[in-house]
Amino acid sequence: MKDLLAQFNKAFESKARLNIMSVLMVNDAMSFNAFKELLGLTDGNLATHLRALEESGYVAVQKQFIGRKPNTTYSTTDAGRQAFADHLTALEEFIRNM
Repeated sequence: MKDLLAQFNKAFESKARLNIMSVLMVNDAMSFNAFKELLGLTDGNLATHLRALEESGYVAVQKQFIGRKPNTTYSTTDAGRQAFADHLTALEEFIRNM
């Protein structure tokens, strides 16, 4: 069982990060405001989790202006997709072995 637990990715242990990656796996990109509305997180909480995923190399950030308003969008990197898929596989294996 310890071997199975060791396969879990600590970057995805947080419910918020698990939700963020789940959303990004089925969407090409998502804006900060769309995330905030969908997940019901505060600006600070969401920003902290997105930054952690970005620093892990799992999420890419694109900043631009739409008109005069700043718009930040997030998408998964190839490494992020693979890491998340591996994490889900480890979770499924853990559940099957319980």
